[in-house]
Amino acid sequence: MLRGSSWLTIGSIFSRILGAIYVIPWYAWLGPNRLQANALYTKGYTLYSTFLMISTAGVPDAVSKQVAHYNSKNEYGIGRRLYRKCLTILTLFGVICAGIMWFGAPYITQGSRAVIPVYRSLAVALIIIPALSLTRGYFQGYQDMAPSALSQLIEQVARIAYILLATFLIMRVWHGSYQSAVIQSTFAAFIGAGVGLLLLVFVFVKKRKQHDLLVAQSDNKLVVSDGSIIRGVIRQSIPFIIVGAAFNAYNLVDLVSFQPIMQATTHLSIHDINNLYALFAGNANKLIMIVVSLAIAMGETSVPVLSELVTKGNIGLVKKQLIDAVEIFLLVMLPAALGMAAISRPMYVLFYGFNFQGIFVLCVASYTAIGIGLASLMGATLQGMYENKRAVRYALIGFATKIIIQVPLTVLLHAYGPLLATGTGMLVAAILMFRYLYYAYDLNITHLHQTFNALMKYALIMFAVVTTFVWLSGHVLNIFSRFQSVITIVIGGIIGAALYGYLCLRSRVADDVLGSRVAGLRRVFHIR
Repeated sequence: MLRGSSWLTIGSIFSRILGAIYVIPWYAWLGPNRLQANALYTKGYTLYSTFLMISTAGVPDAVSKQVAHYNSKNEYGIGRRLYRKCLTILTLFGVICAGIMWFGAPYITQGSRAVIPVYRSLAVALIIIPALSLTRGYFQGYQDMAPSALSQLIEQVARIAYILLATFLIMRVWHGSYQSAVIQSTFAAFIGAGVGLLLLVFVFVKKRKQHDLLVAQSDNKLVVSDGSIIRGVIRQSIPFIIVGAAFNAYNLVDLVSFQPIMQATTHLSIHDINNLYALFAGNANKLIMIVVSLAIAMGETSVPVLSELVTKGNIGLVKKQLIDAVEIFLLVMLPAALGMAAISRPMYVLFYGFNFQGIFVLCVASYTAIGIGLASLMGATLQGMYENKRAVRYALIGFATKIIIQVPLTVLLHAYGPLLATGTGMLVAAILMFRYLYYAYDLNITHLHQTFNALMKYALIMFAVVTTFVWLSGHVLNIFSRFQSVITIVIGGIIGAALYGYLCLRSRVADDVLGSRVAGLRRVFHIR
């Protein structure tokens, strides 16, 4: 799991970092309309994410799970046939969803016709992204995470290159409108997906002989019709789409509810409301997703691993895998989320320039990343263990929690309200999922409890030290300077990582979570 998580984490983290770094020049080139442009961009992507979830219909994750299931039975031929059938169906489904989004764009504008071309520029990406996601799931079913990670990275590189080139030409060379720049920035999703798919096709051809050998030596004892294969994938994909859609719907709720709530309860203009929406849904969300992507990578890795263990009936290893997954999550996510909160001021200044409210919005959003990440991990874990109904039920309860508290929190806290509603709903879903696993599999969480206490203590110590350093640096360095913010981030990051790493190594918590090989790091750094 560590090896698989490493590949997916590397791909996901670098992809997210690139997706955040490009904002620095992009934001600067958009000029005084940068917040309005980001609000327009975020609205487009929020709706697009919903259509993307529908167009893939949870099939890539289901295929990953089913391929791992058949491979564990030495029936590689069925897994390949499953991929081919799903590829045809999913491509057709993507074309249909692209058509709906394209022709339906004028009817979902919320009074702003500027979003219509943005929606349509994103619709074309739906034609090829289902095939891209499905092929990633196929490789993950073989527990081969490298192709997924590499395609994710190159997809992001191509997308960002197009965004920056198009925005620079439109805004700086041709002196065009920010709306045109946003349209090209969203169309970049199609460019990136096309490049990512080409890489996967290349890897697929390269690995063809290796996979052919596995198919040739399959047992071929199972007789499964095409109809049974498709029905099996549909049964497995429905929970994935419901759980995934429930989590994605949190952002959709913010899109459709924030403006009406603010208009009804405040005297702010549409311009000001869009600025607030951009602060939490666009700016802060883009940065915390760097942290959340850690949990998503772990979740994607756990699905085929747990599926194989459950298929083989190895309950002992299933229990160990569950505890290991949560401990790895805690080891990484606690310092990542609290660290992001500690450096929220220089981090926000670096990417978006100084904005007093934006800094505090990012700080609050950083805390919610823990709940979002844990819900993502637990949802994937339950589905990897064929506990699909439970995953759906708890995801919907979490979403219902978000709906119930969305209005009062937004009325009271404005831009902070949707963030806290999302964090609370996700945390409720995560707790219910883990509670079920605890009782259903009789997990011994004594050691997990001790690990959590230790890691939380070390993360809080790190948070206090880095926060103090950032506060002190504000009295020495210019807090409005991007360059000097980088200095604060680098030094603060080194201090935080060194302190947290030292505490984990010195207490042997790192050994318990990651294994005995970590002892080598103690020898390198002379930690007793």
